[in-house]
Amino acid sequence: MDARLNYFGNAVAGKVLKHLYMASKAASEAGLPVATQELVKIRASQINGCGFCTDMHTKDAAAAGETPLRLNLVAAWREATVFTEAERAALELAEQGTRIADAAGGVTDEAWANAAKHYDEDQLVALISFIAVINAYNRINVIIQQPAGSYQVGQFG
Repeated sequence: MDARLNYFGNAVAGKVLKHLYMASKAASEAGLPVATQELVKIRASQINGCGFCTDMHTKDAAAAGETPLRLNLVAAWREATVFTEAERAALELAEQGTRIADAAGGVTDEAWANAAKHYDEDQLVALISFIAVINAYNRINVIIQQPAGSYQVGQFG
């Protein structure tokens, strides 16, 4: 399986990706736990059907110490007992923020209030930013049909 085009090798795409990367880097400095960052990226990528990002963030999370049990249960987080209340709030926000077109009202007040109970303002900004950026990456990869499975931890720096 090959991608429709070599997006990662294109000069214009490189400029776009640089800005997406810098947005993620800025958000990572807000004190949101790394595990939460990766769980949110994995869940949004699963919803969007982005195999490349699901592969990447599952491997990055594992390299950061995430357990196979938790990684295997991300898609079924509501029925899993292995996530904290804060992580569950972040996963709910990620789902609703990713499914804007599917969710008639977008992100519910209840989901927002629950996230706000667990995260300070800077962390909420980071959480929103990670959700937005991973959705952008997902769309790029799904459109070009970027194959999954070959990502190596640290491959992009």
